[in-house]
Amino acid sequence: MRLEGRGQIDRDHPVRFTFDGRVIDAFRGDTVASALMANDIRVVGRSFKYHRPRGLYSAGSDEPNALVTTGRGRDALPNVRATMQEVWEGLDVTSQNRWPSLTRDVGAINDLFSPFLAAGFYYKTFMWPRAFWERVYEPLIRRAAGLGRLSGEAARDASEKAFAHCDVLVIGSGPAGLMAALTAARAGADVILAEEDSHMGGRLLSETDTIGGLSGPQWVGSVLNELTALPNVRVMERTTVTGAYDQGTYGALERVSLHRPPGRAPRECFWRIAATRTILAAGALERGVAFPGNDRPGVMLASALRTYVNRWGVAPGQSAVVWGNTDTAHRTARDLASAGIHVAAVIDARADATTTGDWPFYPGGEVLSTQGRLGLKGLQVRHGRREFTVWTDCLAVSGGWNPSVHLASHIGSRPVWRDDIQAFVAGPEPVPGMDVAGAANGIFDTAGCLADGLRAGNVAVQAIGLETHSPDLPDAEATPYAITPLWEVEGKGRAWLDLQNDVTTKDVRLAAQENFRSPEHMKRYTTQGMSPDQGKGSNVTALAVLAAATGATVAATGTTTYRPPFVPVTISAMGAGAKGKGFAPERFTPAHAAAVELGAPMIEAGLWYRPSFFPLSGERVWRESCDREVRMVRESVGVTEVSTLGKIEVMGPDAGTFLDVVYTNTMSSLAVGKVRYGLMLREDGHVMDDGTVARLSEDRFVLTTTTAAAAEVMRHLDFVAQGLRPGLNLRTVSVTEQWAQFAVAGPRSEALVRSILDDPAAGVLPFMGCTEASISGTGVRVFRISFSGEKGYEIAIPSDRGEALWRLLLAHARMLGGGPYGLEALNVLRIEKGFLTHAEMNGRSTAFDLGLQGMMSAKKDFIGKALAARPGLLGETREQLVGLRPVGAARMLTAGAYLFGEGAAATREAQQGFTTSVAWSPTLDTFLGLAFLVNGRARHGERLRMVDHMRNVEALVEVGPPCAFDPDGGRMRG
Repeated sequence: MRLEGRGQIDRDHPVRFTFDGRVIDAFRGDTVASALMANDIRVVGRSFKYHRPRGLYSAGSDEPNALVTTGRGRDALPNVRATMQEVWEGLDVTSQNRWPSLTRDVGAINDLFSPFLAAGFYYKTFMWPRAFWERVYEPLIRRAAGLGRLSGEAARDASEKAFAHCDVLVIGSGPAGLMAALTAARAGADVILAEEDSHMGGRLLSETDTIGGLSGPQWVGSVLNELTALPNVRVMERTTVTGAYDQGTYGALERVSLHRPPGRAPRECFWRIAATRTILAAGALERGVAFPGNDRPGVMLASALRTYVNRWGVAPGQSAVVWGNTDTAHRTARDLASAGIHVAAVIDARADATTTGDWPFYPGGEVLSTQGRLGLKGLQVRHGRREFTVWTDCLAVSGGWNPSVHLASHIGSRPVWRDDIQAFVAGPEPVPGMDVAGAANGIFDTAGCLADGLRAGNVAVQAIGLETHSPDLPDAEATPYAITPLWEVEGKGRAWLDLQNDVTTKDVRLAAQENFRSPEHMKRYTTQGMSPDQGKGSNVTALAVLAAATGATVAATGTTTYRPPFVPVTISAMGAGAKGKGFAPERFTPAHAAAVELGAPMIEAGLWYRPSFFPLSGERVWRESCDREVRMVRESVGVTEVSTLGKIEVMGPDAGTFLDVVYTNTMSSLAVGKVRYGLMLREDGHVMDDGTVARLSEDRFVLTTTTAAAAEVMRHLDFVAQGLRPGLNLRTVSVTEQWAQFAVAGPRSEALVRSILDDPAAGVLPFMGCTEASISGTGVRVFRISFSGEKGYEIAIPSDRGEALWRLLLAHARMLGGGPYGLEALNVLRIEKGFLTHAEMNGRSTAFDLGLQGMMSAKKDFIGKALAARPGLLGETREQLVGLRPVGAARMLTAGAYLFGEGAAATREAQQGFTTSVAWSPTLDTFLGLAFLVNGRARHGERLRMVDHMRNVEALVEVGPPCAFDPDGGRMRG
């Protein structure tokens, strides 16, 4: 089926691959689809529900039928579009969704039962009998679900991720995209030109028109030569922009090595591209017509047929019929005839259409049905009052063009209907910073696309402040676009819309009849547009059928919601790098290496590694080191790194107002140079996190969060700023990694801090005070706060100076009889004081449970206030935070144990609470614990039974307040 002398394939480099075990001859530059067509293989897949035979329908990423699996075992990749997969020597391709073979598929028996399997049958069938669900229905559905199958083996090669920034991102490389990129590049803008095809040029690679006296491919080559020679241009072939996101960010999937044998290169790369301006020049997608039997192998889009003929030099059949409602039909017929393919008929739905070709021509005609099973054999045609059969093995259909506006609608903009082109175009407010050009903008002639690309390029250049340049526009085809609506032909038999999911026009009308009249409801009732191609070629036709069924216009009916990704993205590409250390990265603090030097065992704390303790010579177990460090802090001075705490800056005139909404207590009244402890609730009234808020200036605050909740709090602040209080003038930014921070605690902490500051007076701070100072000329922030119960400070310094400050602090601490302390000692110190971590703020606790209800302001509103006041979250039935001490002979407590009445049985029904944190206190020479106990604050002095069934530990404990050491806080306040 090869056409001699045509196509852009490399005939000097033959390639052989296999399809279902059969050796296929091809050439470099072929796709699997073009090679199968060249070898006269007509059936390439089976439909999902009825297993009907399907042939090639399109030539790009909108292909609904030709889904195949490439490779085997660890290299297997299912649901690959044969139209996008380039061939290479030894490629192994397997068809899908059939058994035992494509031509003899047992699953085709479903087609015989199609009257019982209409749209929505699953909603009605699988309801009764109820007992059948788990044993019958669910197993059957699970076995039937999906198309291709994963091998179950780990992939041999990994995908990767990458980031890019540019002034102008141009999506699509047709005439509009190339002209826009050339205009912006000549003006000096940093340009990224992204094209999903393996070659730049878009539709110009498939047409025979000339531009400026050159063929389409020649003109594309001349433009690419200039673009690739410019240092400010990145040309990205095989890269599909899959989604538009906030603030000019786009996701893009690059097929890195899928066009060659597996090697060391990754299969795919998922890009995050940040662009100041974007030009969407993604072209348009041709749509078909719904008519009885339109799913036969051999029925395909007219534009796809031209692509196979002109780009790959392949004949789709021996004799072709062309049917359409635009001049596309006549262009296709001319190209077929020029290639030596017999044109059996040209049928134009427009009654006033004319033709210049030497072929049977039927203006105002339509195709009524098709004949054939595994391949098209003939058509039933109606022209006027006459009906007749045309024998043919190929039908090229064109129902018009749909501008590819998907990316312009990903952030909520709705497409707008245009009657003159009978299609949807991008709405008046698409993605911020995006301009739509060319066929994507509803311009379907080459000259118009070139001019619109020039316009869009200049708009982008002006927006980024550069001087515009206007290249001369070459002469090009400028045929006006004329269309007569043609959505379906009603007749005997099923007219298909979604070819993969087997959705028919009857299904859409049934949805309307059963009151699923919204496009979103119709979509879910029928599964229209829910196949892998996401309805790129069928959705608009389905909407027109729905509009006719409901008596509405297509414009009033509207569209379903456009969501990313534009094409399927493998999970391995989306999550590239997220395995091994990429899945659980090791985050080291600035002083990590210095702590390791001291022999400190490192333990995971949240996403970070922190020193557990600092052993000295002669200390045999961790408890000896921990006890010594606790006594050191209580008696002299200790230093520990707290860089892992979340640190968030909130800036702007409305920062105080914003923090009043976020925290339960008032932050807008906080004086400059002061710090306040704050409590943050979720919207459901439960505690999210606690921490400190320091006011550095009138419009600048620094928040600290717990290590575990740093990311959660940052997301929460972003949500509040964008969704709940969008009118406030402020900015939030995480600076956790920008600042190293160290706690200095103990009676001699002030002496240590003053000894290292350039101005020792800056170390004289009141409790909960803060200031900006310097150490050896480096700016630092000093906070008078404590998480140990002792007089304490925290010093923040830029991260690159963190290790140097750690070493300086240790040197001065040792001169004062102190030294470093680790996470174990820190935990003991905070349990002695009853301070909280996420062991207590466990997602179920409220401010009332923690005894912090006094921090909930009655004078202002804040997030969670209303729901925190629900009766079920208050009162004596709640488990409240208490402290525990062992009594009698018991010496050990454990975390996670349950509490029971002193004489009660240790059963689930009798449990009254549980322990959250425990530690041995060398200060008080006893175990201490924190726990939640029903009505705990009223039960101080009561004895309970603690039982740890898993560790087989039991103890008698006495209930008391959470704070066991220095309850009046005199040591901490100094």
